[in-house]
Amino acid sequence: MIVLKLTAYSDPIQERSMPRITLPSPEAMNTEQRAVYDKIVSGPRGRIQGPLRAALYNPELADKWQALGALLRYGTTLPPRLSEIAILVTGRACQSPFEWYAHRLEAEKVGIEPAVIEAILAQTLPPGLSPADAAVYHYALELNRHNSVSNATYATALAQFGERTVVELTALIGYYTMVAMTLNCHEIPLPEGVTPAFSLPQHAALK
Repeated sequence: MIVLKLTAYSDPIQERSMPRITLPSPEAMNTEQRAVYDKIVSGPRGRIQGPLRAALYNPELADKWQALGALLRYGTTLPPRLSEIAILVTGRACQSPFEWYAHRLEAEKVGIEPAVIEAILAQTLPPGLSPADAAVYHYALELNRHNSVSNATYATALAQFGERTVVELTALIGYYTMVAMTLNCHEIPLPEGVTPAFSLPQHAALK
């Protein structure tokens, strides 16, 4: 019988300034990597950061990843405000400082009120949510906490948005969970000079 022993690992992610893997610069990329890199920076993102820097180890993965991410951010029936509320809830629930940092900036750009952002950061109910805001907030919160949502929360989202948008919202939350896991596991560092908005728990190391 194999026994897994959990031991505390006292190396919090936010204290590291270097990732666990090397992240190639454009000059060091091979032909396939550079082709995907150029596609990303010439698209709506305008730059490459975060998890795609790790995904470039497999150019095909990075290419399909960026295409899915672009679709979910820019090609759904969700307006940017609702997308960013869902992403902020997910980044906070997944305890991903990089995801929170990047999408707090995006949330501010699309006009999400500071009080709403601060409440999501504090993991308290944001004030003044519209019915659409509240439907997305509760859906994202439950899906992250329980890996599903209650009948009542699902029904509210369905009545508010319709079937297509609920499918898109679920995919968006799942996608940013994958993003957060990639950022956290490879310890992709925040930009120089940026302080994490929250601390992470210690790792549980398997031995």
